Amino acid sequence: MPLPRRFYLRPARAVARDLLGCTLVSRRGRAITAGRIVEAEAYLGPEDKASHAAFRPGSRSVFYGEGGIAYVYLNYGVHYLLNAIAGPVGRPGCVLIRALEPVLGLATMARRRRVARDSPRLASGPGNVTRALGITLAEHGADLSAGRLTIEPPDRPRDFRIASGPRVGITRSAELRLRFWIVGNRFVSASPAEASRRSPAGGGRGRAGSPPSPVAPGRRFAAD
Repeated sequence: MPLPRRFYLRPARAVARDLLGCTLVSRRGRAITAGRIVEAEAYLGPEDKASHAAFRPGSRSVFYGEGGIAYVYLNYGVHYLLNAIAGPVGRPGCVLIRALEPVLGLATMARRRRVARDSPRLASGPGNVTRALGITLAEHGADLSAGRLTIEPPDRPRDFRIASGPRVGITRSAELRLRFWIVGNRFVSASPAEASRRSPAGGGRGRAGSPPSPVAPGRRFAAD
């Protein structure tokens, strides 16, 4: 049973954190692939200069819409990136799915990615997530609470530790600590040191070199 729409009708920061441990499921024809979300980043409204709400007018209809919708776009003409819209209508925000721990359809994922099925890079990194699960622009605007692309609640207790830190690979609002990941999970796409190197701080104000902030152990969803 997918997460209900009300789960997403909250600030992006809360949704990003609570998506850790949930399972992203893609159904394409007879192929079903799925992975446990182990890393995600929140993007806010226009005040967040790295957010599409600040500099991509074409995303407005989805970005300012109701939470629980898939926002997919082509990044640098190379990779499709999957985001879950967060918040109620009129309050923009989204969550970028950065990494999965594969749990279903590993052979199909490996064929799509052209890597070994036991590779930690199988669905690690936002472009690898979409490639492994066969997600394209056809999924843009999809309802994540129903249909062939859904996010389902955790299949086991959320007894892991969560850390937070700067987002990866951005130059705007790089000081915001809106990246969340499961501590010690081998499928996380970037270690704190790697994230620091890949997230230059604009204007000298960034904290990209700071250590990750510990967050309380995983809890039940606020929407439960």
